[in-house]
Amino acid sequence: MHIVLIEPQIPGNTGNIARLCAASGIELHLVKPLGFMVDDKHLKRAGLDYWHLVKVHYHENFSEVLCRFTDENFYYCSKKAPRSYDCVSYREDDFLVFGKETTGLPEALLRQHWEKCIRIPMHEGARSLNLSSAAAIVAYEALRQLGFPGLESSGHWYGR
Repeated sequence: MHIVLIEPQIPGNTGNIARLCAASGIELHLVKPLGFMVDDKHLKRAGLDYWHLVKVHYHENFSEVLCRFTDENFYYCSKKAPRSYDCVSYREDDFLVFGKETTGLPEALLRQHWEKCIRIPMHEGARSLNLSSAAAIVAYEALRQLGFPGLESSGHWYGR
């Protein structure tokens, strides 16, 4: 499984998503330009000491991702999407694509891949979810469908 962040702007969100990736075995793809330096203290703090567990890929643009992974399945996460994220049958090598915090994914990209666009249902009037929350919701649904491959089956209490 892969999470792609196109032009993320808030280091804390990216750090939280890196922590999600470390805990779940998901690979993280960061598409430039980034709204922060990769040595940002907020980015590192949000990711705690998990960065060594994350396989991070840096890309100059999203076209580079598409060219490198031509045979893979991509899902584009947007509040404008036609169907819910839980109506998809995920595969282990799928890519979950998220846009930047302020604008989401570009309209042209959504139109180009409309049949692969998914959304998280929300209460009417709610603008959006935090990027790291949205990534976690979709990623763990995909992992649940796959039977949580490679993940520990016994629970750990938070902070222990």
